[in-house]
Amino acid sequence: MTEDDLPAYVYDLPGLREHVQVIRAALPERVELLYAAKANSDPRILRTLAGYVDGFEVASGGELSHVRGLAPDAPISFGGPGKTETELTCALHAGVERLHIESEQELRLVSTVLGDGLVNVLLRVNLPVDLGQVALAMGGHPSPFGMDPAQLDRCLELIATDPRIRLRGLHLHLASGLQAPAQLALVDKVLNWAEAWAREHGVDLAEVNVGGGMGVDYARPYEVFDWSVFGAGLRPVLARHPRLTLRIEPGRSVTAYCGWYVTQVLDIKFSRGQAFAVLRGGTHHLRTPAAKQHDQPFEVIPDDDWRRPWDRPEARDEPVTLVGQLCTPKDVLARGVMVERLRVGDRVAFAMAGAYAWNISHHAFLMHPHPAFHHLDDVEVPAPGTYAHQMS
Repeated sequence: MTEDDLPAYVYDLPGLREHVQVIRAALPERVELLYAAKANSDPRILRTLAGYVDGFEVASGGELSHVRGLAPDAPISFGGPGKTETELTCALHAGVERLHIESEQELRLVSTVLGDGLVNVLLRVNLPVDLGQVALAMGGHPSPFGMDPAQLDRCLELIATDPRIRLRGLHLHLASGLQAPAQLALVDKVLNWAEAWAREHGVDLAEVNVGGGMGVDYARPYEVFDWSVFGAGLRPVLARHPRLTLRIEPGRSVTAYCGWYVTQVLDIKFSRGQAFAVLRGGTHHLRTPAAKQHDQPFEVIPDDDWRRPWDRPEARDEPVTLVGQLCTPKDVLARGVMVERLRVGDRVAFAMAGAYAWNISHHAFLMHPHPAFHHLDDVEVPAPGTYAHQMS
């Protein structure tokens, strides 16, 4: 890969297939796996996943159109707050399998655009539970996502008067960044509450969607969410709820590991004793570390082709902060990371760049060129322990 090809995203599709097959094999019966397209909607990634998931979750009209165009027959669930009348109309025309209803207002809007059709809905609930320390809390406290349990009563009244709207179940995505034991405990709590609520209100509850939120640890890139523990733990949980189908919608934990952002060192600078490596690109291509306030794990790929008539700037056996080309001190990809040797011209490959990376970045800022995209049929992934950055 020449410097003219950089920066570039590299997606390992065989690795992605292997990973989703592990997920699929770990899940017991009555668990449906949907992929949250918001994590990475790259067409080749979506087509790769289509053969292994039970459908896709989208959260906008744009995502709906994109996914439907790539996977015309795939089941699609449409979630997210603030759906417009146009988006709901498009969703109904596109034959979405489920609509996740965020409020009474949204349910009323659905009834006005439904026409003579039928629609299956899940009511999203913000359950008041103590989530403890989580990476991202979507519920459990005052939130724009979903409804308080008491607000469900008005929705039930509306559904009872409109035979076109079929209540299939509840949606309770409450937290992200959980590891398998915590995720299992939350699923158990959610299902217990859901069935108790259904009995109290005389609702024939068919399914509960608990969203995604499986933990991805950027500080420990080889400590992947334990799908085998999660799947094994779900079996006794589901045995206590024999009539329920459980739906999950992971995104980050599915695709994060298949992507690399590869770039090049343009300059090595020292400021008041601290080393900075200025890279091609930056957080306008890979916003993940800025968004989550972490250091993106990376590997240095040495390039010995130096043809300049001056000494090659380098940092050796010292902490280096890796920054991009943007005119802001927030353009940091990794801060104060020990490197054995890093020189101008060397390549840097940032791992775990397969989710919430390019698709959440501010592409137009300073109008730098966009990265290239490569989808490899086969790729050698560095062996464990070869990352330049692995925090304890």
